[in-house]
Amino acid sequence: MTTGRGEGERVGAIIVAAGRSTRAGQDKIWAELNGRPVVAYSIETLAASPEVDELVVVVHPEREAEAHALLAALGIRAQVRLGGPRRRDSVRSGLQAIPHCQWAVVHDGARPFLRPDLARLGLEAARPTGAAVAAIRARDTIKRVQEGQVVSTPPREEMWLVQTPQVFRVELLSAALDSSDEDVTDEATLLERMGISVRVFPGAPENIKITTPEDLDFARAWCLVLRERNAVGALPEGT
Repeated sequence: MTTGRGEGERVGAIIVAAGRSTRAGQDKIWAELNGRPVVAYSIETLAASPEVDELVVVVHPEREAEAHALLAALGIRAQVRLGGPRRRDSVRSGLQAIPHCQWAVVHDGARPFLRPDLARLGLEAARPTGAAVAAIRARDTIKRVQEGQVVSTPPREEMWLVQTPQVFRVELLSAALDSSDEDVTDEATLLERMGISVRVFPGAPENIKITTPEDLDFARAWCLVLRERNAVGALPEGT
């Protein structure tokens, strides 16, 4: 099996789980999903990935003890770091925990349905330029709207919905974070503004980000679908 890393290179995975959701009406990352916290699933998936050498979970300071307890219950060795007020601050905190890694795989803790092969696919896609993001093609027509009025309709074939994981060479991600203090929704934006070519690799429709109460309802329903498909092993029962 091919991989994006070079010989002797190490890969660190950073799970960003430091947010405090307001739109979900509760802390979405620690909400119950099939008997476990939402964040438990991406932790398990990345911990089991043969591509990942080091794992860091970045959490809100109020969740530090809970994160250590969860890792102990899962039997997973990972670092726990404290996040900051912005997403980029939390990514920076995670990046500082993997100084011996050449690659960083950044994943949102609010995306529990991470497919096991996405870290490998991301590393393969990122290899030529040092940056790649998971994404799926837009299925619907997208309109640019200002003050309630449509101002343009971009070509749908050019529109992609970006997910995580996002994969970067560590030195590029560090340079991007140093390049600007702008608050961005993903770090790939900063690399793009530096002129770095960010490649796209196929994400997965089920790789949703839990943001609203409806998202959490969908995730719980999807767990039932997985049960019916005899995929209980992918989502173990809570204890």
